[in-house]
Amino acid sequence: MTAREVSAAASERDSNRDSDRDSERDSVRGEPCWAPGDSPGDAPGRATTAAPAPRISGGLTADVAVVGAGLAGLSTAYHLIERDPSLDIVVVDARHPAAGASGRGTGLLGPRVGPAIDRAARTFGPSTARRMYLASVAAVERVVALTEELGAPCGLRAGEQIVATRGADGLASLARQAETYRALGLDVPVLSAAAIRERVDVPYHAGLLYRSAATLNPAALSGALAAACAAKGVRFHDDSPLRGLRPGSGAAPTELLFPSGTLRARKTVLAVNAAAGSLGLPVGTVLPLQVHAVATDPLGAEARAALGGATGTAVVNAMSLAPYFRLSHDGRLVVGGGRAVHLPGLSPDRAAALRTATWSWLEERLRLLHPSLADVPVSHRWSGQIGMTLDDLPVVGHVGGHPDIWYIGGCCGHGLAMSVAHGAHVAHSLVEDPSAAHGPVSYPWHRDQAPRVPLTARPARGLLRAYLSSLDRAARRTP
Repeated sequence: MTAREVSAAASERDSNRDSDRDSERDSVRGEPCWAPGDSPGDAPGRATTAAPAPRISGGLTADVAVVGAGLAGLSTAYHLIERDPSLDIVVVDARHPAAGASGRGTGLLGPRVGPAIDRAARTFGPSTARRMYLASVAAVERVVALTEELGAPCGLRAGEQIVATRGADGLASLARQAETYRALGLDVPVLSAAAIRERVDVPYHAGLLYRSAATLNPAALSGALAAACAAKGVRFHDDSPLRGLRPGSGAAPTELLFPSGTLRARKTVLAVNAAAGSLGLPVGTVLPLQVHAVATDPLGAEARAALGGATGTAVVNAMSLAPYFRLSHDGRLVVGGGRAVHLPGLSPDRAAALRTATWSWLEERLRLLHPSLADVPVSHRWSGQIGMTLDDLPVVGHVGGHPDIWYIGGCCGHGLAMSVAHGAHVAHSLVEDPSAAHGPVSYPWHRDQAPRVPLTARPARGLLRAYLSSLDRAARRTP
């Protein structure tokens, strides 16, 4: 990737990106149930202080520039400043900390990364598949420990996670995964319908039990990380969308271009997830998909007990896009799932119609989970953007072959634990020699590119939307 290529790509996309960003800001995406002020005692997701951080203005310099103040970028900055307090680190966001996926998720903290374990074993071999799963377990444990380290509870509820099903296709999928987990010597037991009912009073046929799991407030975790970084001297700049970059060479730093200024840094981390495409980054295709969630008012004692209140159990449906649920720390039922929408190229009216229809469907399915939910008010509806790759693996690697420019993104819906892990990995790599014996362990997602999908062509976008519609239809047929 040359400076000319990146600058040209940025210039070509400027007008489209401005239009898309303004449309996204103005559209009614709803507010998560952990919007600032909704969770007393939790750190706010808005910023590190009461006042917004200033925009990038004029010509600034730093040792390390981190673009993106979500969990991946904040984790990078946090682990960097912990390792080397002398570093001058700047974190820049197009809006503000936790404005994107990190503040609009559903707060499920569970293991799993990449494709299902049976596919992973076939693709990468049993040994690598086992290491991948154990890395995801370690990532969950790291986030739980991090909340204690930060001194911020972040609405954390320790518990279990069940991947469950009521359909034949789901049973077949879980059977293949269960067999692989047993073969790899991993502790992921099968639960019968009765064993699931002991935890949540919902009639599933069978499930897989993941013991290393929890739920939390993702905006609060992001806010706590941002506050910890600021307290250690990390500088923040809000409302500064990246326009392009000119990679450095030799001793020359990389120059990052913003609407009203520049930032020159020796090392750069682009924790921009699905914005990689609009920036023209050569990291393969990271699809921006909008996903949806709703939340109820706090439930009564009977409903809480029936839906995992005693055990902290969260339930994920084995079928893609079928509803999943968890209780929040203040007793709300959070339900996510439904149609995933590829927004680029869609009219605002069409996007709004799909969003509203998906919220309505989630509310309908929510009320079918348990009799106690028949009349409970739904207080929050929201949408957020995730980054998906064609092979279900994240991308954590160098940009265009430049050793001092890193990219993090594409967690495919498993970003809460893995984003924190990815930030720690990149921080380690920036201050240590990654090829040394003591360097970080390499996994299949430590790569520079995901597979490419030519989505600039209208037929390809049509095929993608047809595929997403087929997944939506299958989810709606799921009992």
